[in-house]
Amino acid sequence: MRLPVLFSIVIFGCIANEGYVNRPDEIEEFCIFNRNQNACNYAVGMGTLAFLSCAAFLALDVYFPQISSVKDRKKAVLADIGVSAFWSFVWFVGFCFLANQWQVAKEEDNPLREGADAARAAITFAFFSIFTWGALTLLSLERIKRAQVFRYDITEQRQKQWMGKSHMERGMMGRRDDRA
Repeated sequence: MRLPVLFSIVIFGCIANEGYVNRPDEIEEFCIFNRNQNACNYAVGMGTLAFLSCAAFLALDVYFPQISSVKDRKKAVLADIGVSAFWSFVWFVGFCFLANQWQVAKEEDNPLREGADAARAAITFAFFSIFTWGALTLLSLERIKRAQVFRYDITEQRQKQWMGKSHMERGMMGRRDDRA
């Protein structure tokens, strides 16, 4: 199972559940990150989209062995590389944004210190998400390298088999292939 699924759920859950607070004398709730609604919207939105992305690529991982076309498999792996690298960057931006907004938040905006643990958890899991998505990128790169080495080995074996045949056998092989 992909670890970023869990991280995205934690980030989304922390902000959606305890990310909005109000002062005792106010009715309207504000984002715990420096009363900046964009910070909470970013975390909730990216957590949700990352979860959906993980679910889609988890389904692709299940379906992957059934893909018979080498080109389609390569496209799937390249998409996995691109999406994983994109999410690693998105969570880097998210971590920097949330950490900055948490750092400049004023204590008088949250005198009861409600939701502070949830905010710190969201920042921490955004940080962890950078590396988990980066690791998924590296694993996908390794997968495509293995596929290219495997394809090279098969091509090399076929060339050795073909070169080991006599002139007559090679001619017959060509004729048999033409009939098929």
